[in-house]
Amino acid sequence: MMNLSTVIAYGCRYYAPPIKQLLNYTSFLPLPHHRHLQRRSPSSVFYSSFNNLKLPNFSLLLTGNSLFSRMERFWSGSGTNKNKQMVEHLQRYGVISSKKVAEVMETIDRALFVPDGTPAYVDSPMAIGYNATISAPHMHATCLQLLEENLQPGMHALDVGSGTGYLTACFAIMVGPQGRAVGVEHIPELVASSVKNIEKSAAAPLLKEGSLSVHAGDGREGWPEHAPYDAIHVGAAAAEIPRPLLDQLKPGGRMVIPVGNIFQDLKVVDKNLDGSISIRSETSVRYVPLTSREAQLRGY
Repeated sequence: MMNLSTVIAYGCRYYAPPIKQLLNYTSFLPLPHHRHLQRRSPSSVFYSSFNNLKLPNFSLLLTGNSLFSRMERFWSGSGTNKNKQMVEHLQRYGVISSKKVAEVMETIDRALFVPDGTPAYVDSPMAIGYNATISAPHMHATCLQLLEENLQPGMHALDVGSGTGYLTACFAIMVGPQGRAVGVEHIPELVASSVKNIEKSAAAPLLKEGSLSVHAGDGREGWPEHAPYDAIHVGAAAAEIPRPLLDQLKPGGRMVIPVGNIFQDLKVVDKNLDGSISIRSETSVRYVPLTSREAQLRGY
């Protein structure tokens, strides 16, 4: 029996058509160690009651839809600030330990960055069209905490594969008006919709003032105009770390990027002050490939 908590715990940004998802996930699940689930994610606590269920339609399972209505009710509660409740639960179960990350995720309402009618506060990826998703809240929290020291006021941050703009908006709040937050997304329609999302959020003044921007382009090439960057986040798995991103990382800066094919790790890449590179694996993850616009639209 496949463990549902294992399936949904990954914060992948892009998703393949359901049959490809099934092949990808089932080829990965039998691994004896899923460090991200064991060490970082509270999701298995919430989903343990589902573990003995027979598998439902995979297109629902892997895009985080109706299967998880029980958890949606748990996080919705009876309060009026559901986004705040989501953050509080991530804190309670150890995903968020940083006060600053909690504040930022409370400030940027996730509901503004998911399609209408989807359960915004469920800890699962959500489909956003064009074979793409918005990552699960626990994955956003993990990346924000890994990058926190490089998202101080006045710093520059790059979000590769910015999607709906959620994490780019979080970056902008953290680096403030004296900093620079840049999103790069190769689907122009997502760029346009992400700008509209940001305009409805607490990051809207930063977009208007110009310290936050989103651009259509191939994120594998970075965005040289505002380099070097103190922080770089990549939302899809690269076979190897793209050289342009390393070149655009500032000495003292940090990049968080999933690397690998079937077997993937979330890599933490630090550029030392002398320009040398240090890389460590934070946790095992499962993302689909960092690829071209054409390949993504074809379903890889």
